[in-house]
Amino acid sequence: MSRNEGKFVLKGFIPAGDQPKAVLQLVTGLNKGMKKQTLLGATGTGKTFTIASVIDKVQRPTLVVAHNKTLAAQLAQEFREFFPDAAVHYFVSYYDYYQPEAYMPVTDTYIEKDAQINEEIDRLRHASTQALLTRKDVIIVASVSCIYGLGSPVEYERENMKLSVGDPVSKVLLMQKLVNIYYERTNADLSPGTFRAIGNRLDVMPVSETVMLQIQIEGNKISSLTVTDPVSMKILKEVENYFIFPAKHFISDLPTRERAIKTILKELEDRLKVLEKEGKILEIERLRRRTKYDVAMIREAGFCQGIENYSRHLSGKKAGVAPDTLLEYFPHDKNGKPEFLTVIDESHVTLPQLHGMYAGDQSRKNTLVEYGFRLPSAKDNRPLKYEEFQERINEVIYVSATPSTYERENSEQIVEQIIRPTGLLDPELSVRPIGVKGKYKGQIHDFIDEAIKDIKKGGRVLATTLTKKMAESLSEYLKGEGVKAEYLHSDIKTMDRIQILTSFRRGKFDCLVGVNLLREGLDLPEVTLIGILDADKEGFLRSETSLIQTIGRAARNSEGRVILYADNMTGSLERAIGETSRRRTIQAAYNKEHNITPQTIKKNIKDITDGLQKEHDRAINQELEIDKKLFAKNPNKLLKLKEKQMKEAVKILDFETAAILRDEIEILKSKM
Repeated sequence: MSRNEGKFVLKGFIPAGDQPKAVLQLVTGLNKGMKKQTLLGATGTGKTFTIASVIDKVQRPTLVVAHNKTLAAQLAQEFREFFPDAAVHYFVSYYDYYQPEAYMPVTDTYIEKDAQINEEIDRLRHASTQALLTRKDVIIVASVSCIYGLGSPVEYERENMKLSVGDPVSKVLLMQKLVNIYYERTNADLSPGTFRAIGNRLDVMPVSETVMLQIQIEGNKISSLTVTDPVSMKILKEVENYFIFPAKHFISDLPTRERAIKTILKELEDRLKVLEKEGKILEIERLRRRTKYDVAMIREAGFCQGIENYSRHLSGKKAGVAPDTLLEYFPHDKNGKPEFLTVIDESHVTLPQLHGMYAGDQSRKNTLVEYGFRLPSAKDNRPLKYEEFQERINEVIYVSATPSTYERENSEQIVEQIIRPTGLLDPELSVRPIGVKGKYKGQIHDFIDEAIKDIKKGGRVLATTLTKKMAESLSEYLKGEGVKAEYLHSDIKTMDRIQILTSFRRGKFDCLVGVNLLREGLDLPEVTLIGILDADKEGFLRSETSLIQTIGRAARNSEGRVILYADNMTGSLERAIGETSRRRTIQAAYNKEHNITPQTIKKNIKDITDGLQKEHDRAINQELEIDKKLFAKNPNKLLKLKEKQMKEAVKILDFETAAILRDEIEILKSKM
């Protein structure tokens, strides 16, 4: 299948600060064939827009890897704003809950794989792979799940169905083809990956869509292809051609399955001989029973629970060879060379994840194989080793405000983006003793005095501690000293965390005390002061990277300043202070040259409160009040409407609204 020409068109944004210089340097580096570059962008300088501008210049499909789902969703939304006409997709693990299969020999405990699949995220994954096979203007924002086995793109593409008006076809044969690519027949409402037959018409909901394709058959030919809204039945458009891709990524035709079954049984035979020599009677019975059952399921249904553990046999790959992943779905030239750009966002966090995935997976699989729960080939269903990941990409741009030693040593070019479009400087720093010394009262009392000064001027303050217990104790002590304070750490649930942050921004309290949550991605422009307690306790929380990231939280306000409490000047402290001072000097010189006055970032507080519990509950109650009449008249129609709204919210990655609608649907179902 050939990819359409699709072109990236960046709309509605103009580069500012030193973004134009950074874009020029990165594009020049790519044109010169540089394989690895780093964009060292200070917090708030618009690194995502710079990358979007690079994509616009080089016109290549792009993979953006982020270190968690939330950041990936945020980046996908931003790229969609920059490229409204391009195919920007979101590819993350489709599990809401995932407990991998495991065995603990010490306690003789077998933990069966337990997973709850998020159907909407699964749909978005299919939308990603289908876009990669049909378009060129594609940006996939992914978590590190992109290095896990996905199924062969060759099989996935080969098994797609191309339908065209005028094609000779019988209704029965068409239904059989849909079943062969794992679509399920239903007589009820359609969901992605299902179809139904009504007279001479087939209604199909493609696995990547929330719309319905109506296939009208007359005289053993396709007479029309109509894309329709499944709720209102409104015709959205009529098309001449339509591609329907398989409903699963792990797919194979009958000859492939038969070949795989033979090699699975041969491996089973060989493995049983090894276990017999070792005298492992229990393991022999366990492995034989499980494998024979899986083979029977593959033969009869073409699929089995945990079929990914047989991916090596289905793909025909040799033992030890890396599995197919999302990377194989991106375009390659005739020699197999990747023709796409890779961006590693927050590389100082994401790269260690990419490096560490393989070892953890293999440790678990080795135990399963040793005790007869899986064949040795299951170990080939795995994430890529980091070296394999590198082999499967071409040019890469690492993006971070604090690139690690790896990026610095391996990049052919480090491009700095220090100037913020708002003219804001990195915060002013001061170092004060932890204990009582001279005019200073010790870190706690000194911080309280400084915090009160800023609070009186309308600012908010942050304090970072080394432990959760200290965060809790300090917040209580601050309250006793007349400072309205709350603590925040990883034990606090997501919804409560949102409530706390929102209340903080709105001024319901003035001081937020936290541990490690006050680093990447926390956007609080009201903050004018940060106190870093025990800043000289060298370690992860007080490393150069952590210190610079924490300092960056005060770079969104023109009054921003940071006090580092330390009795000793560690190497991390020296480097963090030196780097911040260097950036501040460059920024101040630029502002002076261009006559720029720094402007505090203005950010709508609603941005962080979409998921707030009170708003969550209020929204449900308001919607139900509005819908009472419709519910009394036609509850099923209201339910379908809410489900459509939920899917639309997920489609634009507005998961907070989707959660509200999901809860409304549950209440409606309970009332029906």
